[in-house]
Amino acid sequence: MAWRNHSTITEFILIGLSDDPYIEALLFVFFLGIYLLTVMGNLMLLLVIRADSRLHTPMYFFLSNLSFLDVCFSSVTVPKLLKDLLSEKRTISVEGCLTQVFFVFITPGTEAFLLSVMAYDRYAAICHPLLYGQVMSTQFCVKLVLISWGLACLNALVIVLLAINLDFCEAQTIQHYTCELPSLFPLSCSDISINVDILICSTLLHGLGTFLPIFFSYARIVSTILSISSTSGRSKTFSTCSSHLIAVTLFFGSGLIRYLMPTTGSSLDLLLSLQYSAVTPLLNPLIYSLKNKEVKAAVRRTLGKYLLSSDRHMVTKTGFLCISFFVPTFSHTQ
Repeated sequence: MAWRNHSTITEFILIGLSDDPYIEALLFVFFLGIYLLTVMGNLMLLLVIRADSRLHTPMYFFLSNLSFLDVCFSSVTVPKLLKDLLSEKRTISVEGCLTQVFFVFITPGTEAFLLSVMAYDRYAAICHPLLYGQVMSTQFCVKLVLISWGLACLNALVIVLLAINLDFCEAQTIQHYTCELPSLFPLSCSDISINVDILICSTLLHGLGTFLPIFFSYARIVSTILSISSTSGRSKTFSTCSSHLIAVTLFFGSGLIRYLMPTTGSSLDLLLSLQYSAVTPLLNPLIYSLKNKEVKAAVRRTLGKYLLSSDRHMVTKTGFLCISFFVPTFSHTQ
């Protein structure tokens, strides 16, 4: 790689979350629990949506993609964090660091686009219910997801290609637990002004480009909800959007602040990164399952089918054992 010719270091040192072995042990157990719950919760949501035909709608198609993204996003940073909590040497190669930067951009970038698409889906369902089936066709939904991945990938590629041209001479300690581009800038001995400007412009364009459609979609949704005469109708209509609003607030709130504010290496930087990379992927399946009657009903139906099939399997197996026991006896008696 040509970039290596400009740099005298081959790896970075991550400061992690703590230097105290006892605190590290507690943090390891804590984040291991978070990661396992994140993976299991999102995979359960994926399986329930896949198994229940009543959830084969655009809204749950996007939700299943969001669950997949949350598993990917959490897997980009948390496994490395867990490894470092058990290691005395917290290092990462330059290539590994840039790879992590790329995936740290592409996964939340796709999630931001997807949250915007989900807001448009709710707008189409509430404001234009008669045309909803035609507007949100299967082909159109698939195209929206593919466009979300494509735009996020393009954005991440541009930013990482610019980061490759940075020179790192002596400083190699990253004041973070993972490789994020704002934390790499203070280590560079080259002019980073262009990179900082592009990162800020990219964050603003990406953030505003995905947040504004959400804002305008919900402005129309609120207007439609207020025109509903019955209180129960308003409550029922708004309940279909409340889960999405909570997810948007958690994700955009911490993500935009992290990438727009100056990097100081403080505890706030770490907390904001942990918020959107570890905590939000854990909370999303809880938010969408606990506040969604359809998902809760689908979970009960899926568990009911599983338990029923298990009972039938046990009855069949017991019956087979009984027959295989009595048949030889009956034959011997004959």
